[in-house]
Amino acid sequence: MAEVLSARGSRARRRSPGRRRRGGFLSPPWWFAAPALAVYALVVLYPSVSGVAVAFTDWNGIGDRSFNGLANFQKLLQDDAARGSLVNTLLLTVAIVLVQNGIGLLLALGVHTRIKSRAVLRVVFFAPAVVSPVMVAFLWKYVYNPAPDAGLNGILGAVGLGGLRQDWLGNPSLALWSVAGMVVWQFAGYSMVIFLAGLEGVPEELHEAAMIDGAGRWQRFRTVTWPLLAPAVTINVMLSTIGGLKLFDQVYAATNGGPGHASETLSTVLYKQAFVFGNYGYSTAIALVLALFVAAVSMVQIFYLRGREVTS
Repeated sequence: MAEVLSARGSRARRRSPGRRRRGGFLSPPWWFAAPALAVYALVVLYPSVSGVAVAFTDWNGIGDRSFNGLANFQKLLQDDAARGSLVNTLLLTVAIVLVQNGIGLLLALGVHTRIKSRAVLRVVFFAPAVVSPVMVAFLWKYVYNPAPDAGLNGILGAVGLGGLRQDWLGNPSLALWSVAGMVVWQFAGYSMVIFLAGLEGVPEELHEAAMIDGAGRWQRFRTVTWPLLAPAVTINVMLSTIGGLKLFDQVYAATNGGPGHASETLSTVLYKQAFVFGNYGYSTAIALVLALFVAAVSMVQIFYLRGREVTS
């Protein structure tokens, strides 16, 4: 009898839900996800794979496609406009990453204090981040109005700095940095929010212990706050880098890549090649190179910054 009960108990344990083998690919959870996966495959995967194939053709968007190998990529290496746009994209990205995150950190430190208006200031500084980039570009086109009595030039004249008036978007040496200024204005508050979340996670006890040890405000920031902000730095640097490398809306709406090619970026070049000149194969090759470049830069950054988080 004991042997029978023992055998039944062992079979029950094998059949118990806790020990039952989980279902495979056709189990119910996958069926629930199937509609979303189908939409994702249709909207994302299929266009991406199709776009990679187009990059190796001379398709003009209308007729038949003919395979031309690496001709589009060779053309990209020889295209002066594309090479210049790559340099502009890198300069724009570096400026955005450094200035945007620097201002965002300063704003976060400012509104993290106990001033009474900190809640209102947080909303005011973050508000531009929710505005359409195209609307921001048109707003700043007015700010950068070249007329001596309008926008930024008018303010400079009113405070006695009329000698600094410029054609901010019409001067080839200033157009790119003017675009960087509007992007920083829009997203500095976004970086502020991420840094602020990091500051909220710094234990107050560490600051109190450092104060007891005689550490000043700068020493407390350098030895306590800054190392613990490493995750926030990683997120902000990654987001601002990716945003700078694929920047399109503000450039196209504010300068259309001009004057000449002074503010041209890779995104505006591929847009014009596709929808202005009809070179869909060449524009897709530029888009593929841009995507791979963004992915490579992002991977290098995340490995380096995550390593810094561990050592911090």
